[in-house]
Amino acid sequence: MEKEAKIYVAGHRGLVGAAIVRALQRQGYENLVLRTHKELDLTRQAEVEKFFEDERPAYAIVAAAKVGGIHANNTYPADFIGVNLQIQTNVIDAAYKSGVRKLLFLGSSCIYPKEAPQPIQEESLLTGPLEPTNEWYAVAKIAGIKMCQAYRLQYHWDAISGMPTNMYGPHDNFHPENSHVLPALIRRFHEAKKSNAPEVVVWGTGSPFREFLHADDLADATLFLMENYSDVPHINIGSGHEITIKQLAEMVKEVVGFQGELKWDPSKPDGTPRKLMDSSKLASLGWEPKIPFKQGLTETYKCFPSSRSSSVLRS
Repeated sequence: MEKEAKIYVAGHRGLVGAAIVRALQRQGYENLVLRTHKELDLTRQAEVEKFFEDERPAYAIVAAAKVGGIHANNTYPADFIGVNLQIQTNVIDAAYKSGVRKLLFLGSSCIYPKEAPQPIQEESLLTGPLEPTNEWYAVAKIAGIKMCQAYRLQYHWDAISGMPTNMYGPHDNFHPENSHVLPALIRRFHEAKKSNAPEVVVWGTGSPFREFLHADDLADATLFLMENYSDVPHINIGSGHEITIKQLAEMVKEVVGFQGELKWDPSKPDGTPRKLMDSSKLASLGWEPKIPFKQGLTETYKCFPSSRSSSVLRS
């Protein structure tokens, strides 16, 4: 991408989008086109089409999405499939029609079957049933991948898709009910520490394995793919390291400094038992993550009091 090129980052105030903007600015890209949800509602087709016609960016990175954890997906299934389908359909189509040269669509590791062989290869997509607790979001993200592939095949347009593993970092959603597991744990332990609570109860058994990638590493991978990848298949973006939810909770407890007891509620769902991405394709292109997990977790907690705590729409 040329340094002077106009680049649109959809979802620039969310966890991933904000990291991508920081990465672009660090690398000398200054002609960035950014809009808040109030300024541009990505679920409104006419607004999105007008925006692209007026601005005509050369490149687009789609990091805007309605996101959340198990509770949010179970409570708002219509929102998770509907809003995400609207956002990505409007942005991808308008980007193509307005002459965007290259677009990167960011999805999620939840696109893969619940029982996919581990580590999960890109070829596992659509080979089995999804995890029921986030299938609405997953179906929308799968549609985004297929839309990029279809536009590439039919229109010979340079649209690619990257599938990140579980993300964390500054600007995450720390909502007590609608957040993902890591920011939810940070909030619970932080509030328990402040209130001198005797214990923190965490959903499930703690047995599932999860892989985590810092948002700044994902941002670095995103720019790497914009420069070095152009093909039909989507590509995994992961750290290659996994820990159990129990290990994660103990680590968050230590980083936060909570001195009480950690208890588990096995009556609540665990979610997918294991979800480790096979990111060897990306590694073969020459990219690897740089931020150690403990370091990234500590930095994330330092940002917690000033982080946004309620919105789950990243636009």
